[in-house]
Amino acid sequence: MEHITLLLGIVIITALVFDFTNGFHDTANAMATTISTGALKPKTAVAMSAVLNLVGAFMSVEVAKTISKGLVNEEGIQPEVIFAALVGAILWNLVTWLVGLPSSSSHALMGGLIGAAVASAGLGAVNGSVVVTKVLIPAVAAPIVAGVAAMLAARLTYKLGGKVGGKTSTKGYRAGQIASAGLVSLAHGTNDAQKTMGIITLALVAGGALESGANPPVWVIVSAGMAIATGTYLGGWRIIRTMGSGLTDLQPQQGFAAQTSAASVILASSSLGFSLSTTHACSGAVMGAGLGRKGGVVRWSTATRMFIAWGLTLPAAALVGAGAEMVMRTGNIGVAAVVVFLVASCAAIWFISRRQVVDHHNVTEPAPAAAEAPGVVTTAMAAVTVPPIAAAGTTAAVTDEDLKATIPAAAPAPAAPAAAV
Repeated sequence: MEHITLLLGIVIITALVFDFTNGFHDTANAMATTISTGALKPKTAVAMSAVLNLVGAFMSVEVAKTISKGLVNEEGIQPEVIFAALVGAILWNLVTWLVGLPSSSSHALMGGLIGAAVASAGLGAVNGSVVVTKVLIPAVAAPIVAGVAAMLAARLTYKLGGKVGGKTSTKGYRAGQIASAGLVSLAHGTNDAQKTMGIITLALVAGGALESGANPPVWVIVSAGMAIATGTYLGGWRIIRTMGSGLTDLQPQQGFAAQTSAASVILASSSLGFSLSTTHACSGAVMGAGLGRKGGVVRWSTATRMFIAWGLTLPAAALVGAGAEMVMRTGNIGVAAVVVFLVASCAAIWFISRRQVVDHHNVTEPAPAAAEAPGVVTTAMAAVTVPPIAAAGTTAAVTDEDLKATIPAAAPAPAAPAAAV
């Protein structure tokens, strides 16, 4: 193994922590629809996804090359810059996980890296053309392409399966969902695990442990694959709930269409070296599949919150990364302060999350955002509901409030005529 200093070791460990958060943050991309439609039990789904994420990590290093060789200029980049970038990415991942929003771990990482690099060496440290062609354009195109493909695929599946019995069709598409979910997990490992490989390789180059332009060493590939697989197995249940029931209600046919479309987009981008957001692709596919069924709807209130999080990911992570880099300029004290801040923030977010636990026991319950506000008709009907009638031999517990809500107020009695004198 290459000669690694203490600071470089801290950077590598932090990168693997980010990879771990990436795993549980993005589990929903592969398994949310499979769990929500009942194709697989929650724990079985995340275990399967974890294994395939690990396998996918060994399939390619093209995306890792984009991160380590193309996004920022290696000259002048120090390990402190990489550490600052990871701080911004980890905190954004945890904040969005806490509120159950499927944001992009990839963009959080790249935003932190861009912000820290600019704070350290100026705008010239970032390759603008790479950011535009391999980050920003795929960020916009991926959800649109995946969404349109999923919508068309969903309509096609309903059309082709119209003559097949309902139970037979559902059973077949659930089996197809399992296969397509495995493909998404494989694609996720191929794309997202490589980002951590790239960031560790960049840190090794910055710290002088590797020559400029080197590919990720084998131990980097193995450790990154293991970290993302472990995070995936633990499951990001909050985001799984949002993706599975918060955006739309999916049937097995739609789930199959969404996952197949997302996997195709992710694998194609990985082969081209695009640092694609798997979250964008999968979320776009889920929304497209939701519109692909006649009568299907997308809950745009949840989608709007998600879009806002997408737009904030790059700048928010960049600001935190830049701030962390400036603090670390003070030397070892600054590095220690950033480490303490990161650990304390992670602990605080974890304790806050314990107030309302979401895990494999309640992940299939509807997300709070999925509940629509009652309409005028529903409200009016509730206002005139007749109080419940007591069963024979029992007494109905009717309160004054029940009576007020269901029985109109009596009209005032007419005044008695005055007595004649």
